[in-house]
Amino acid sequence: MPGTENVNKQRNWGGALGILVLAFALVYRFFPGILHVEPQTQVQTTTTSPQMGKPWVIDRSQSLVGEGDGTQAIVGTTLAEAIAMGPPAPVSKEIAALLKAARAQEEAGKLFEPPGNNAVGLYRQVLAGDPNNPAAHNALQRIGGAVRDWSLAALERGDEAEAQRYAAQFADLPHSEAELENLRARLQRLGQVMPMLTAAAELLKQNRMVGEGDNNALAVYRKVLAIDPGNRIADEGLGRIERGYLDRALGAAAQDDFASVDKILAEASSIRPGSQALLDTRSQVEGLRRQRGETVLAQARSALDAGNADLAERLGKEAQAISTDLVGLDEFNERLRNARLYASFSPGQVFSDRFLDTSGSAPAVVVIPAGQFRMGSPASEEGHGDEEDPQRTVVIPAGFAMGQSEITVGQFREFVKAVGYRTDAERIGTGSVYDESSGRMIDRRGIDWQRDYKGDRAVEKLPVLNVSWNDAHEYVAWLSQRTGKRYRLPSEAEFEYALRANSTSRYWWGDGNPPHVLANLTGDGDRSPSKRSWGHSFPRYHDGYWGPAPVRSFAANPFGLFDIDGNLSEWVDDCWHDNYVRAPRSSAAWINPGCELRVVRGGSWGSSPLQIRSAYRLGASASTRSARVGFRIVREL
Repeated sequence: MPGTENVNKQRNWGGALGILVLAFALVYRFFPGILHVEPQTQVQTTTTSPQMGKPWVIDRSQSLVGEGDGTQAIVGTTLAEAIAMGPPAPVSKEIAALLKAARAQEEAGKLFEPPGNNAVGLYRQVLAGDPNNPAAHNALQRIGGAVRDWSLAALERGDEAEAQRYAAQFADLPHSEAELENLRARLQRLGQVMPMLTAAAELLKQNRMVGEGDNNALAVYRKVLAIDPGNRIADEGLGRIERGYLDRALGAAAQDDFASVDKILAEASSIRPGSQALLDTRSQVEGLRRQRGETVLAQARSALDAGNADLAERLGKEAQAISTDLVGLDEFNERLRNARLYASFSPGQVFSDRFLDTSGSAPAVVVIPAGQFRMGSPASEEGHGDEEDPQRTVVIPAGFAMGQSEITVGQFREFVKAVGYRTDAERIGTGSVYDESSGRMIDRRGIDWQRDYKGDRAVEKLPVLNVSWNDAHEYVAWLSQRTGKRYRLPSEAEFEYALRANSTSRYWWGDGNPPHVLANLTGDGDRSPSKRSWGHSFPRYHDGYWGPAPVRSFAANPFGLFDIDGNLSEWVDDCWHDNYVRAPRSSAAWINPGCELRVVRGGSWGSSPLQIRSAYRLGASASTRSARVGFRIVREL
């Protein structure tokens, strides 16, 4: 079918022709002939301003001008835009030549000179012939932006004449009215402050940086900044003044004169608050301060280790004055406090002194913290007696160490063997025992410290009983001689303080019955070997013992003391007084020379609940021997 073949041929030729036209349009759009159009990338030409001699950048990415046939190519359009726009309007050869010449002068930095052949003039000739020429418009805007920046730079360095010249040129080029107004306002402010800046510079030369009134550089620069807040010259002037202060501060820090450092930096901080130079100097000073403080603190530790607490305290205070947040300062102060209060021990610490002249050591003691408490009991307390009046505050000014437990049979035996000591019970010939048949305490011949509460031979871990105050006093004197340390019986105040362990209640555990098994107390569940029970006891309590228990059979109180209430009542150092009238408010024992009656504190395995109270006290002859009374020691620190 010839007709059909002709139609298909025509269609094929038509499609091919359309593709050729489209291709020609695209080539013409992006590669217009042999136009030598520059590549479609951002082109930057670096040139130098004729006035300033500084490089600036011409951005030629917006429009490019061909150098061959005078046509113009606009870079940055998309393919779809190129097709829609069609071929660009051709530019005359005269316009192209002017553009080429203008760009050459621009690249050479000849923007306004020489007359008749400068970049600005040539671009304006282009616009005279082609008012809508985008390349010329863009170039003049570009030059205007550069000139504006040169004017601002001249303002920054205080060159008023140059800033004025560039501002005039900027006003004659395409510009933003807001930018021009800002530039003129700054020029006006510069004119106001230039005489002041000159005066301030002269004052700096005369070293009149600060002072009273206005006749100093600091005051003048502050006036300048009040008029022109962004004035760079004034800020640099303040920086010079600030530098003087900062150098002085660093010098004082190098001499360890940190008191002067703080004063100088306080003055400097008012010149340029928050300046980087001030922050950097503070950081340097802090490093020097910390380094010096650590050195002094190390010296303080050495003094404390050598036993010179006074020197250690002075150096510690010096270190703290240098740097209040030194690492290790709190630990040192705690050590110093312990040295003062506890002879370098710490509260709750358990230790024992070794004997000087033979093997063995003293009984273990626990360090009791310093503090204060209300001694005695209020009239409202059940069981209160007149001997517990009047209540008073007693201060424990320094720590002391108290025996963790009552002195045992084994520990007392060591003393007796060492010195051949005979107790009051041995000399008098009688001691106290519990009589099972009557349920009472009775005296019996042949009973002494080696017997238990029933009169049987005592095991080594039982607390020693049937020892008098006189016996206890001799024991602590022997310990002092054997260890070279000061041992004694506790004072009555120390005993109650240690028993209460910071409690203010009726018992150290509270006001009511023991919440669980705490000590060897009288409980309604306790039974003697013949099944006797207590007439007055704690209800619903049973600790498993009738008579003393081996020491440490129960938990310690909050101060770390075992059997401080219960098991055995204990001798203390004080003479007996019927009440606390005129009693000392310190922790010292209240002793009258030659007194016969001594104080017994703490409840025993056979005491009623009223006698277990923390405030309970009674008096007994210093020669008294009882199966309910023992003792514990105090070691002075």
